[in-house]
Amino acid sequence: MNEGLFSVSNQQILRRICGEYLEMPGLQLTTGQAQRLWGLDEATCAQLLTFLVETKFLTCTVGGKYVRLTEGALRWPPLRMAKTSVDSKISLQAREKPPAA
Repeated sequence: MNEGLFSVSNQQILRRICGEYLEMPGLQLTTGQAQRLWGLDEATCAQLLTFLVETKFLTCTVGGKYVRLTEGALRWPPLRMAKTSVDSKISLQAREKPPAA
């Protein structure tokens, strides 16, 4: 699903939904609860929740509740692991030094 397909009002609703999940860690909503909370019709609610699952912001549990996929702040693009290297010469010299007296 492409975010460009959403109208301006749906993008505003998406921001509101994400904000609610960010402000309330542990929030778990069924589709019906989400519809009532955000005042959405069934089709729009399903479309927005599906989009948030596809973008990996939310996940749907076996019990049918929509929850945050991960905790913490939403980062886009996702962070990558940093790669470090150890200079073996420095490491070797540090091991060869006699202890200070």
